[in-house]
Amino acid sequence: RGSDEFEDVKDTRTNIILGFSSTAWGVVWGLLASVIYLFAYDLAPYKFPADAWWTWVILFFVDDLAYYIFHRVSHETRLFWNFHVVHHSSRQYNLSVAVRQSWFSGILHWMFYAPVMLLGFAPWMFLLVHGFNLIYQFWIHTKLIQSLGPLEWVLNTPSHHRVHHGVNNPYLDKNYAGVLIIWDRMFGSFVKETEEPRYGIIKQIESYNPFWINTHGWVEMRDVIREQPTLWRKLRCVFGSPNMEFDETTRKTIPAN
Repeated sequence: RGSDEFEDVKDTRTNIILGFSSTAWGVVWGLLASVIYLFAYDLAPYKFPADAWWTWVILFFVDDLAYYIFHRVSHETRLFWNFHVVHHSSRQYNLSVAVRQSWFSGILHWMFYAPVMLLGFAPWMFLLVHGFNLIYQFWIHTKLIQSLGPLEWVLNTPSHHRVHHGVNNPYLDKNYAGVLIIWDRMFGSFVKETEEPRYGIIKQIESYNPFWINTHGWVEMRDVIREQPTLWRKLRCVFGSPNMEFDETTRKTIPAN
């Protein structure tokens, strides 16, 4: 276990470095997104009252659904997976993995959340609710809690999220929930934890370098695109599924977790 523990320490250290650095980049992308959110809110034909309790209830559900859509697209479209793969590339599953995030994912986040402002929710209200959503997801990155009983039917729990991080075949690309697991149950992406997950990504990277962890997906996609004979195939490498395979004369796209 000595070498394993040493590797775990290095991985945890990398996670923390990525956490601080992605937060710094997130401030930059967040400021740019705020401009878009303010513009979208100005276009909203109706403005939800901030002093009504039911506004916050509706916003909670709208934001959580928007996160589900964002998260699912991040797994099912190669362009977005190249950002999200950073989070999944750790072979560990602990609280430090929660902060292992991409430097650049904030560039496109606004595409999924600007519609929330178009519905009439003020940007500051969205940021509060969305912040709660993200904070909630921190604690579920743990192997210490096995089950929360009846809450497993409604909430995203450590058990459900362990499934999400697993590369075992029953678990691959499942349980995209933020706070509520109901979206996965409704849209057919739910799987219950029945066996111990194997964590990481299918094509595991052997590096603790934060720069390579953030860029390896883009380098691999570039190489795959270069080998495709037609523009259509090149576009499919970018906008198609990360699990997509081509014929035997061409190279496979990099599988997603």
